[in-house]
Amino acid sequence: KYDFTSTYLHIFYRRQLIYCVEKQLLSEHKTILLQKGLDSLLVQNRRHDLSLLYNLFARIKGGLEDLCTHFNAYIKSYGKTIVINPEKDKGMVQELLDFKDKMDGIVSECFNSSDKFVLALKEAFEHFINQRLNKPAELIAKFVDGKLRAGNKEATEDELERLLDKIMVLFRFIHGKDVFEAFYKKDLAKRLLVGKSASVDAEKSMLSKLKQECGPGFTSKLEGMFKDMELSKDIMLAFKQNSQLGSTPMELNVNILTMGYWPNYPVMEVNMPPEMVNYQQIFTKFYLAKHSNRKLQWQPTLGHCVLKAAFAPGAKELQVSLFQALVLLLFNKADTLALADITSGTNIEDGELRRTLQSLACGKARVLQKMPRSKDVNDEDKFTYNKDFTNQLFRIRINQIQMKETSEEQQQTEERVFQDRQYQIDAAIVRIMKMRKVLPHNLLITELYNQLKFPVKPADLKKRIESLIDRDYMERDKDNPNTYNYVA
Repeated sequence: KYDFTSTYLHIFYRRQLIYCVEKQLLSEHKTILLQKGLDSLLVQNRRHDLSLLYNLFARIKGGLEDLCTHFNAYIKSYGKTIVINPEKDKGMVQELLDFKDKMDGIVSECFNSSDKFVLALKEAFEHFINQRLNKPAELIAKFVDGKLRAGNKEATEDELERLLDKIMVLFRFIHGKDVFEAFYKKDLAKRLLVGKSASVDAEKSMLSKLKQECGPGFTSKLEGMFKDMELSKDIMLAFKQNSQLGSTPMELNVNILTMGYWPNYPVMEVNMPPEMVNYQQIFTKFYLAKHSNRKLQWQPTLGHCVLKAAFAPGAKELQVSLFQALVLLLFNKADTLALADITSGTNIEDGELRRTLQSLACGKARVLQKMPRSKDVNDEDKFTYNKDFTNQLFRIRINQIQMKETSEEQQQTEERVFQDRQYQIDAAIVRIMKMRKVLPHNLLITELYNQLKFPVKPADLKKRIESLIDRDYMERDKDNPNTYNYVA
């Protein structure tokens, strides 16, 4: 029709006619068109139609602004359904990545990579992903853990690098990045201590991305964990060259962990064979001779062993946790032991011991036999060395049955994050007041919002201010109670 008007109408009338048609077909109905048509086009990924819609709305006044507003609203609405529903937690991160890829493609292909649509997409993601506090940050950390673990055969190094870049885009949207850091740190520790990292290069690449995004303060403890592992190798090299060792049937490898870098682990005193205790004492003497101002605290919960085992069909090597090793070593002196005997012999905490026995007598590699047979370990159960145990492999990994991360454990991690935030708020208040000396309440709150890197409610800030007043770090002005004075 445009060619027809070009041929038969004067340019003035042609413009008037086109304006009239655009007004009647688009401007008058743009709200209805967007409300009833845009969502289905986005859901069905109809990119050709979305391109046509963009080009049509570009012709009318305010058309692209309205299209952008509705596009933003759709992303918020759909994204919220992914984040809010606990039933979607298992696949939340992958679904977010897929949704982001899809929306990026639409902005690039259909909306001409327009800056306003790029910003609308970013604002919408940042809005809906923070509608549920803490959980998205936790799940993103666990998703990264799954991808960086040994045994992840899904991706090449290049594919893994691209995936980490996409994950970092989601990470940028999260306000409570300290929650991510807490869960990431806990999972990184497990990967490093049991040699579960798929690639050191991938680990360091992720660390570099986090450092670039959040600064060195965010990654200092994570980098400290890597430094500890490297230093431990040097220490063990020197230890093994030490003449104190002599000949011993055992090999020992120790990781020296700086307490401030690593997660907190429960301290548990267990009964170990004299050979192990002696080896520990030799290492302790060696280490403290070089570092006399330090203290060593052994963590048996993190230990693991390789045991040589003799079975009737042939010898095997068993890759086990320290707790599993302590239980199995008891059977060098007795073929059958009751639960009470194993408890007194190892001094392992009851719940941990029962899970350990389940892994040895009820799992795939049953090097012990339990009577009576059942999945649970009961008080009257007895355990016997399974001399006829057989397996095609020479070295067998016997996985410890892990206690599922309960809501209580998650709550403990979140509680640690909460406590850390209190310290950061207190430090920020003192820092600001020390510099400014006198400051009205509203200006102090504004300064705090500018400095703090996590979401915080005004009521929480008020509590921290009151706490600092009670501890004589600051005081209310006598003439103006809404103003604070720094107390030197």
